Amino acid sequence: MKEEIRKMAKEYADSLKANIDARVLEMDKDDTSHFLIYRVLGIAQSEGRLIDIYQNKGRFLYKSAGAFLEEAAKLLFKHRFPQSGTAYVPNAESRRPKNFEIDCLVDKDALEIKWRDATTDGDHIAKEHSRIRAICHAGYKPIRVMFYYPNREQAIRIQRTLETLYHGVKGEYYYGDSAWKYVAERTKIDLLKIIQELADENDALAAKAT
Repeated sequence: MKEEIRKMAKEYADSLKANIDARVLEMDKDDTSHFLIYRVLGIAQSEGRLIDIYQNKGRFLYKSAGAFLEEAAKLLFKHRFPQSGTAYVPNAESRRPKNFEIDCLVDKDALEIKWRDATTDGDHIAKEHSRIRAICHAGYKPIRVMFYYPNREQAIRIQRTLETLYHGVKGEYYYGDSAWKYVAERTKIDLLKIIQELADENDALAAKAT
C-alpha cells in the first residue's frame, strides 16, 4: 500500500506543480492596478505581488492536499473492504441536492472523510444535519473522520456542533489523533506512518538538492 500511496502522491504533486506554474505564468498578464490600494494600506508593490501569487498557490495546495489525503484513506478502506466505496442516499427533505454522497460506505457505516474542515458558514450545519438524517433514514450509521481540526474559534464551534449532531443520532465523530487511529484500526494499515515516511523522504531529497 505504501507504494500505491507513493504513486498517488507523485501524481498529485506533479499536477499541483503544473497548475501552479500555469497560474503564475498567467498572472504575469494580470491587471495589477489594484496594487494601488495595497500601497495605500502600507503593502509595497513587490510584496503585494507575492501575496497574490501565494494566495493562488494556497488555493491549489489546499485542494490538492485534501483530495490526496481523502483518496489515500479511501484506498486503504477499499483494500481492506473490497465492497466499500462511494454511495448515495436520497434527500427526502428538500429538492436540492437530490442525493447526498457518502464518501465511503463500509457495510452499514457511512464514512464522511475530511482532511480538515475550516468552514465558518453557519449554513454548513443545516446542510450537514440534513445529510446525516438522510443517511440514518437509509439505514446507515454516519461516521465523520477528520484528520486535522480547524484553528479558528468560529470554525471550532461549528465542528463542536457537528460532533453533537453525530452523537445525537448514535453516529461517530473522530478528529485529529482519533481519526488516524480509527483508520489504522479498521484498515489494519497505519496511514499516518506511511505519510510521515513519504514526507521525510521528500525532505531528505530537498536537503540533498541544496
